[in-house]
This record gives sequence, C-alpha cells and structure tokens, in this order.
Amino acid sequence: MKLTPQQLKDFDELGYLFLPECFTADEVALLKQEASKVLAQQRPEIWREKNGAPRTAFAAHTYNDACNILASHPRLVSPLQQLFGEDVYVHQFKINAKAAFTGEVWQWHQDFPTWQADDGMPEARAMNIAVFLDEVMPINGPLMLVPRSHKSGALKSEHDLETTSYPLWTLDQPTVTELVEKNGIVTPTGKAGGVLMFHANLVHGSAGNITPYPRRIVYLTLNAVSNAIAKPTRPEFIAHRDFTPVKPTADDALLRYAGQKAA
Repeated sequence: MKLTPQQLKDFDELGYLFLPECFTADEVALLKQEASKVLAQQRPEIWREKNGAPRTAFAAHTYNDACNILASHPRLVSPLQQLFGEDVYVHQFKINAKAAFTGEVWQWHQDFPTWQADDGMPEARAMNIAVFLDEVMPINGPLMLVPRSHKSGALKSEHDLETTSYPLWTLDQPTVTELVEKNGIVTPTGKAGGVLMFHANLVHGSAGNITPYPRRIVYLTLNAVSNAIAKPTRPEFIAHRDFTPVKPTADDALLRYAGQKAA
C-alpha cells in the first residue's frame, strides 16, 4: 500500500493520517479474538492498571502468530518505508486495552522524547501506526491529537511515575494549552479496522474510558534501520534490540492464517 501525493502532503502538514476501514471485518474478527487471548494471559509483558485490568500487552508479536503477521503487514510497513525512504524494523509492538469502565488516562505526550530518553533513539525517524480493534467513538477514550504540533520538534518533558501504572515522559499544562490554542484538538474516530499513523513528535493523549465499550488498539512502532536505538534502558520486550529489517508479508496473510485455524 502506497500513500498518495495528497496523503503525503497532509501528513507533512498535519502530522497524522487516518485511513478508515483499512482492514476487513474478517481480519478484524481474527485480531480481536487473538487480542483477547493475549490480554487474558499472565506474563511480564502485560502491564496492568492500578485496579488490575490489563492496560498494555507488549511484544505480543513474539508470542502470538496473528500479531506476528500484523507486525509485518504491508498495509502498515509499506507506508513507513515510503516515508522514511529506507527499511524499517520493529521497535515496539503493543496492544493498548483501554478496558470498559476502567481504562485509565494516557497523559499528554510526544512519543519521541520517551524513545530518546529511555531507549537512546537518535532521531524522530520512528512512528506509531495504530490499528483499531474496536470501534473508537467520541465517548470511549479516543486518541486526541494536536495537529501540526510535530512542527515544534521535541518539547521539554518530565518523567511522570505517579499518574498511571505506566511511566511516561509527559508535557506540562502550559505547553499543551499553548499548542491547543494555536492548533486545536482532533479525535480520529471510526469502525474497527481503521488505521491511524502519526509523527513521533505529534502531541497526543487520551482520557479514561468509563463507558461499557472497550477501546482496544494495536500500536506498531516501526523505526528506520539507520536510526536504531543506542542506549536502551527498558526491557527488551518494550524496546527491541533486533534491528533486522521487516520483510512485508503477503497482503492476505491474516485471512490465510484464519483459514488455517478454522480448518
């Protein structure tokens, strides 16, 4: 899958692209089933909210076959190869649960300052691609983005170790206020199967989910091979040390895997 000249222009200007219904209902059904299996496990890669509900399942592509296929899916990998102009590797793979009633906030932040401070990533040549596993609605904790905020570069961040169960390098309120007053906030919403990609310096966050509707999203972080991390401080399942370039799988690989499981 290649991005069009207009999509490339929009990404450069706004810092994000939303591609609705990028994955089919059958592909989503498989991914939801497999995500539920992953989040039900007890393993060190799965971090939990303060109340015990699963918050994030890291490195699921290393212990789940469907996630492994998704991590090399051409609809996710090819656009980043196009944007970076080189091969990419998997820096991080995670399923963010945002469970019904209990999913906690993700504070306002940029991704690159965390990757730089905690993993020794040289430049902002990595990116998150989010795959919606549930319908993302205005009410169930959608991701909030500040358009054009990536043009401000990496902003000063503080290490928040208290707000949630997950430590994060976050932005202060005056900085967020100034950026929002200038650029506003958007909340890409849509059906399961949608794909959201956004720049490593785009300011974003999400509110808690107190609705009965879960908001599970897979985040695949791909990094340019030339930008491999140099001084990782986090566990390998959070910041991978295998810099092997991703080889995109066949476009129908998820459907073929689903067929094999049903046979």
